Amino acid sequence: MARTIGTVTVVGLGLIGSSIARAVMARLPDVTVTGHDASAGVRAEARALGLCHRIADDPADAVTGADLVILAVPVGRMADAARVCAPGLKPDAIISDVGSSKSGVGAALRAALPDHLVIPAHPVAGTENSGPAAGFATLFEGRWCIVTPAADAPADAVAALTGFWQALGARIETMDAAHHDLVLAVTSHLPHLIAYTIVGTASELEEVTESEVIKYSAGGFRDFTRIAASDPVMWRDVFLANRDAVLATLQRFNEDLTVLQQAIRRGDGDKLEAWFTRTRAIRRSIIAEGQDDPAPDFGRKH
Repeated sequence: MARTIGTVTVVGLGLIGSSIARAVMARLPDVTVTGHDASAGVRAEARALGLCHRIADDPADAVTGADLVILAVPVGRMADAARVCAPGLKPDAIISDVGSSKSGVGAALRAALPDHLVIPAHPVAGTENSGPAAGFATLFEGRWCIVTPAADAPADAVAALTGFWQALGARIETMDAAHHDLVLAVTSHLPHLIAYTIVGTASELEEVTESEVIKYSAGGFRDFTRIAASDPVMWRDVFLANRDAVLATLQRFNEDLTVLQQAIRRGDGDKLEAWFTRTRAIRRSIIAEGQDDPAPDFGRKH
């Protein structure tokens, strides 16, 4: 008999958690969603926004009776969040998360909840904004949700979780947790590290350029500042949790940067043009996959 999800609890009501709650309310009328956040202020804001059918003040109370519990907290706090929820979990509940790193998070959750079923997941979606007011019900539409079940995870539970994310509009990919971490180190974690670095460098140059860095910021720098505006606590935890894959990817990036540095120094225009031609093709592939807007200037309104 297929496993069904009729009750969902979202622990952590920031951008992703509040978007999950909104999407459930909008797309799954037969599913009851309960929310909890460690911050009393966030809980009050969530109640005012009507994010869930119920906002619980106590984490164990929040998960009581839930078929699916989704931990939408920074990856460094996943294990603690799981432990405080544990007393209220029913035996057959599915425990999942939305973290951007999977190997460490999966191990931490299984250690915190040894008697419960943990199936990690990562919806690859988001904005630079945070907090319960930042979420929206369509955040996951057309975006990928990567599910990383253990080899012995029950097939019916994996199907129930993937079906839940598909109902929220996501596209599903299933992969090994370690492979996920390597892929995301390339596509998400390293770009954020570069953005934080270049914006920090620009900040240090502000006095030298008499504020011209900000005044004359072009589209490329504006995009870096958008990425660098992401939640600092969340990204601190991501880099620490996925340090091996990030460091390996950073080493490769530094090697490639050296190649370009040498090409510029030597006046090797052919090398630069070949590199830029290949990277432009990647951008076009992302648009073809429906993962970004092909409108001029990234769809900005002027």
